[in-house]
This record gives sequence, structure tokens and C-alpha cells, in this order.
Amino acid sequence: MKRIITLLGIATYLLIGCISSSPIGQKVKEPFTGNKYESNERYFRGVGKGESKDQNISENKADLQAKKELAQQLSTNIKAVTDQYLSETAVDQRSELNDKFESLVREVTNTSLADLRKMGQEQYLNKEGVYTTYIAYEIHKKDMFRFLKRQAKANQKLTELQRKQIEEILDEEIKKAESLGQ
Repeated sequence: MKRIITLLGIATYLLIGCISSSPIGQKVKEPFTGNKYESNERYFRGVGKGESKDQNISENKADLQAKKELAQQLSTNIKAVTDQYLSETAVDQRSELNDKFESLVREVTNTSLADLRKMGQEQYLNKEGVYTTYIAYEIHKKDMFRFLKRQAKANQKLTELQRKQIEEILDEEIKKAESLGQ
């Protein structure tokens, strides 16, 4: 019996030693992680983290990073949707339409992201006096696509055919987002 207890003690010690000395380090759970903060069929979501000895700079860095993540997702989504549309339809001047649409998306994301909602913000101050800020944003896809459609209608650089094609693409994306529920 004494031998079994000794063996269990050694096994427990080895197990604890293996767990605490992972070669890649200890796993850290940061705020705003998990499915609730990831993009899905209905929302574009972005999380940003900023660090600085200045509280405002920490917040600005986190804010900028979260918005940059959203803009990249929107741009990637629009590129995929445009490529799919162009491959399914016989469109003259494909590259010109693609360029105009990408330009419209860049213009919108550079000025404002439509219907941007802050999901949360947390801030920490460590012993060294460094602030760490986490910010999470989301944009409802249907609202973003509606905003892009309004911008396309107002854009004087687009020909009537380009405007019509962009509106068709956006209408399809709005229908998809609306079919997923409110």
C-alpha cells in the first residue's frame, strides 16, 4: 500500500511538472475571445488590443486595430462575392468593374464603417504602468451592404452599368444576410 501511494505521488508530481512546463508557455485567455466575438453569417466582428503607458494611446491603438480587422474582413468578403458574381455572369470589362467595386469599398472603409457597434471595452493597468486596452466591434452585414449600396448610387465615378452590377451584387448579399434572421 505504501508503494502504491509513493507511485501515485510520483505520477502526480510528474504530471503537474509536465503541465506547468509546456514548451510553448502558459495559455492565456484574453478578453473578447470565443464564438461571440468572431465573424459569422450575420456579422463582421473585430477585436483590437493596444498597449501603451498613455491610457488614450492604448485605447486608440485597440480601436484602430479592431476597425482595421473589420475593414479587412469586409474587403475580403466583397472580393470573394465580386469574383463569384463575375464568374457566374458574362460581364464585359470584368477587371474595370472589380476595380471600381474595390475602390468603392476602400472609400467607404477609409471614411466610416456603417452601423459600427461597440460590443465591449476593457482596460488593464499592470505593475509597470502600462495600459492594455481591448475593444470589440461588430457590424451587421445587411446594414453594411445597404450602406455600400447607397454609396454606389451616389458615386459619380461609376457608369450606369457598373452601378447596376454593383447593386445586384449587394442586393444578393443583403438577401443572404436577411434570410438569416433579424
